[in-house]
Amino acid sequence: MRNSRRWTCIFGTTTLFAALDGSVITQCKPRHRHQEFLAFLQHLDRNVPGGLEVHLIADNYAAHKHPKVKAWLARHPSFHLHFTPTYASWLNQVERWFGLITQRAIRRGSFRSVKELVAKIDAYVTHYNLHGRPFVWTAGADSILAKLKRLCKVINGTLL
Repeated sequence: MRNSRRWTCIFGTTTLFAALDGSVITQCKPRHRHQEFLAFLQHLDRNVPGGLEVHLIADNYAAHKHPKVKAWLARHPSFHLHFTPTYASWLNQVERWFGLITQRAIRRGSFRSVKELVAKIDAYVTHYNLHGRPFVWTAGADSILAKLKRLCKVINGTLL
């Protein structure tokens, strides 16, 4: 995994931590605190080939900025944490993957237990890793910003 993307999704009863770069590495946890995030970082460290730089894109949730997380990152210099601006989750490619798992495996599902939900998530991840394709940005920053500028003008007459 050359450039890993970190993502957290809360399905109400479980928190899914995921990293992607073609294939997906996941862990479901019962909560979303710094302890669970640290466990996921350790899981990534065990599953990403050595010598690679791992870039994690995270939201500004406090668990990602906890002193113990910062200390772990300081001891693992190949891991780099980048924060998206507030309300900018659309910048994160893994948010698209979240849409896929929601649409294809979770939505309209009926799960009798958290264990059953986690099993469905794990099955989807296994299938995706066998058949999925990497996400690739096709638009440059200038074209994205131009679209945002046009949208802001249409919505409320403001400009970026």
